[in-house]
Amino acid sequence: MKYNITIAITFFVLIIVFSSCQKVINLDLNSASPQIVIEGNVYDQSGPYLVKISQTVNFDESNVYSPVTGAIVEISDNDGNSEILTEPSSGSYITSALQGVSGRTYTLTVISKGKTYTASSTMPNPVNIDSIYLEKNMFGNEKIVSVNFTDPVNISNYYHLIEFINNGRQTGFNVTDDNLNQGEIISYSFMSAGNVSKLETGDNVTVWLESIDENVYEYFRTAGRDGGQSSSPSNPTSNISNGALGYFNACSVRTISIIAQ
Repeated sequence: MKYNITIAITFFVLIIVFSSCQKVINLDLNSASPQIVIEGNVYDQSGPYLVKISQTVNFDESNVYSPVTGAIVEISDNDGNSEILTEPSSGSYITSALQGVSGRTYTLTVISKGKTYTASSTMPNPVNIDSIYLEKNMFGNEKIVSVNFTDPVNISNYYHLIEFINNGRQTGFNVTDDNLNQGEIISYSFMSAGNVSKLETGDNVTVWLESIDENVYEYFRTAGRDGGQSSSPSNPTSNISNGALGYFNACSVRTISIIAQ
């Protein structure tokens, strides 16, 4: 077992390439007008940080989004820091110097095709993972990964968990909160599914625990409930203004790893 308190965000950003006032996006089933999709993250670890911008397709078309190029993208915080992101590849915008710090509020501003989109996210303090272990699933025929972490007292906390197997990010939206276990030990298990790799002996498993704000939690929760981000009638709750789909997520991250036995 290996604990990773400081993580190589630069490496994992490449794996993750794809978190104001809330609103619900209503989409037409057959011929939804193309909508901008913005997905951005800032961590309490060294950057660069990535903002992906793309455009939806109609329900009856291939579900491959087209990148949005040439946008002006800025991230700023409430401590006076700001940066205009560069676009090294189509639709992918990255920082070069900005550093995420827990407790600060980050604002994303995107200007594209004459429209301005904004979102704000406050980065919570990090929560360490206490332990990681493997156990059998409910049917006893597969191994699954579980983690324990201690929820801080006297504050509402929201979490997004990500599982990597041999550096491959597993799909799905894994979120939880402390509504029923404020200040207690929280146990979370990653359920096996058809779109998740089966664990084999020797596999390297890493779990990210992201401490997120409530608006970002609502996005991941509703996206997972409705099957993800698409131009179908799924209805995730965005924290980005002006009708944009997606999310902007300023989160603190802690990780832990284990080799499957």
